[in-house]
This record gives sequence, C-alpha cells and structure tokens, in this order.
Amino acid sequence: MRKAQLLDQAKAVLKSNDLGTWTRPAPGLYPHQWLWDSCFVAIGLARYDAKRARKELMSLVRGQWLSGMLPHMIFDEQSNHFTGPHVWQSHISPAAPLGIETSGITQPPVLAEAVWRVGESMGRTDRLEFFSEIFAALLRYHGWFYRERDLHGDGLVVSIHPWETGMDNTPPWIEEMTHNAMPMWIKLIHKLRLYPLFDIFRQDTRLVPASERINTSISLLLFHAQRRLRRKKYDSLEILRRSHFSINDVLVNSILIRNNRILENIAHELDEEIPADLRQSFNKARLALEELWCEEDRQYYCRNFVTREWIKSPYIGALLPLYSGAISKDRARQLVKTLKDDLKYWTKYPVPSVPISSPGYHHLRYWQGPAWINTNWLLIDGLRQYGFFKEAEAIKRSSLRLFEQHGSREYFSAIDGTPSGAKDFSWTAALIIDLLLEKP
Repeated sequence: MRKAQLLDQAKAVLKSNDLGTWTRPAPGLYPHQWLWDSCFVAIGLARYDAKRARKELMSLVRGQWLSGMLPHMIFDEQSNHFTGPHVWQSHISPAAPLGIETSGITQPPVLAEAVWRVGESMGRTDRLEFFSEIFAALLRYHGWFYRERDLHGDGLVVSIHPWETGMDNTPPWIEEMTHNAMPMWIKLIHKLRLYPLFDIFRQDTRLVPASERINTSISLLLFHAQRRLRRKKYDSLEILRRSHFSINDVLVNSILIRNNRILENIAHELDEEIPADLRQSFNKARLALEELWCEEDRQYYCRNFVTREWIKSPYIGALLPLYSGAISKDRARQLVKTLKDDLKYWTKYPVPSVPISSPGYHHLRYWQGPAWINTNWLLIDGLRQYGFFKEAEAIKRSSLRLFEQHGSREYFSAIDGTPSGAKDFSWTAALIIDLLLEKP
C-alpha cells in the first residue's frame, strides 16, 4: 500500500473519533477522553492540522485539579460506560475541578512532549502563543508530581494504581497487588469460581474476546483498589500514609524525566524560569533513575515504594529509560542487548509488552504480551537519542507493516501480527501518521 493510502486511512480513523475538541480512543470500548491518548493523538494531528492538535491538548487542561494534577480521564457525561463519574465521584475531593467530571488519578505525563511537538509544527508567533497559554498548567502538573508523589524527596515519583501507568495489568503491578492487596472476598470468588456472577457486568468483554482482557478477579481487584482511593478522597498524602501497594514505576519515571527536560526547553523558549525547588527535583530525578537498576540482572525494575525492594517482573517499561535520555551510553547498550534478544523482545513484530520468555507472557492478552504502537514509538525515540538508528528503523518498519496489514487496531501479536483489541484505535492511527510524515 502506498504512503498516501496509509495516511488517508489513518486520518480517517482520527476523523471518525473526533468529537470536536477532543478525540475518543475508540468507538464503543473507550468513550471518554484519556490523558496520554489525547497526547499521542495531538502528536499525529500536528503533522497536518496544528490548530486541531492545539485544541486537543487545551481540552486536557480544562480538567486540571486545583492541586495541579491532570486526571487520566475526563468523562463524556453522555456515555453510560462502566468507568464513568458514578464510579469515581471525584467531586468528593476539594481539589477536583468545578463543573467537570474526571477521574481522581493521573497517567504517564507525556503532555510536555506533545506540546513541544505541536509547537514545532507552528510558526514562531503561534508557537510562543501556544506555549504561553499552556505553560502554567504544565508547570503546576510537574510541580504536583514532586510535591505529592515524591514523599522521600529522592526524585522518584510513586504511582498509586495500575491505571496510572496506562498499562492496567502489567506484570509488576499484578504481582504486587495479588501478593499484598487481595481482599478475602476476591480470594473467595477466585476459589469458588464465581466469575460468571460478575462477568455479566463487564462491558469490555462484550466488544473484545474475554481471553484478551484482564481476568475477572484482577478486574475486581482494580476496582477494589480504586474504591480505596475514593474513600481517601484521592488525597495522595493520605493514601500513601497507609499504602497497601504503591510503586516507583520505571515507565512513569522515565517518561516524567524526559518531559521535565522538555518543560525546561519550553520555559527557555518563553524566557521563563522553572522554580528553583522544581529544578532541584528535576536534577534529582535524572540521578535517581539509577536506583531502579539491578546490576546483577542488568536491567531496570519497578520498586515497592514502602519496602524499597525491586519488583522483579520484567516488562517493556524496563526498556524505557532509553526514552528518558538520562541514562549512560553503557546502560543504553545493555538495554539494546536485552531488546535484541530473540528469546525476550526481538520477535517477528517487535516489541512485545512482556518478554516472550516470561511465565506471564500471553501474545494477545492486553498488556501481558502484545505489541503496542505507542510503546514502539517511545522506544524508537529513545533508541535514536542514543544512536541506535538501525534498531529504531526496524521497529518503525514493523509498526508500519502491522498498520498496513491490519489497520488501526489497539494492539497486535508480536509473534504473528494478529490484530486485537479495539478497532479504529486513535493513538495507533496518530502515531503511524507521525512516523509516516517525519523527516528522514
């Protein structure tokens, strides 16, 4: 298929999901606005419609909390989706925004990256106007991370729910939750095999095969954890005071570190200053990422926030310190060696979200094996930063081939390319556009 045809196909997906000021991730399964989805969408839109891309990002800022947090979901109140306002009840927090319903947690902070890339597609006057319009919101968001989620003051922020990583059932979190936070009632359901009583309430498995989604016991556990956050009124300090599980997630910290640097670039463009305490946190963060490195295993791991112990469950996030740009060339070489191991990540259609050698690997189960275009995109960028252009090009070609063969699906088998998950998935289309139209 020719490049022009692929572009038209990808643009058609974004158009079909365009709701005027924001873009839904996919019809049916994902009716609300998700934070990192809209950021990826804006990166694609910027390649051909900077004005609409700007609108996409400004629509995220409308949901910002008084604390500075940007929520991972802003709800379409016309939808009766099972994860709607009635579940979150974010209004119970005094920090929640007035007149708009959101979730009470955040998501990987790729907003500064999206803002920068949208700005690059504009003329200087429009770019500076856009940067000026959104800069304060970005500053408050990054400040919130280090004020409320870096309680040790060491530069590593903590995540309080798997949904904050954007990877709901990724192995480190599932291991931590099932070992430390599984209530007796869910254990009983699991023991007595009472899943059918609860399966009838699931909307996701009506649209996607149940074998590809989170199993019911884990789904119940995720909602149980969310209700606990709600009881604490989404107050990070109160939640972390008696935390059953909270993690220094390597993916979230890698993304934040990179976006800190981009925020500094935006400030420089505007001739603005990053507050001294926040600059200090940025500097600490770059160094603190090494605390997640295990020399014995030669890889990065997530870490239990309370015990400070590594959670030795490998997943694609362990490769994303490449995206951070904060690691040494020696560390980067080791990560590329791991990436190119054909018993781990270097499959026919790289990159699987979990290494294929892992006991928990499943080639089509959500974040437990399939290849996703957004994590491929992040890795491509990280590899290029460290000069691994050949590997980056291989992942780019694989991503384009998956789209050409199967269209804009949510995720794909890294083994044989089988398309799975939601159809007409927005960030897949958007990032394919970005890859197609980037300069050689």
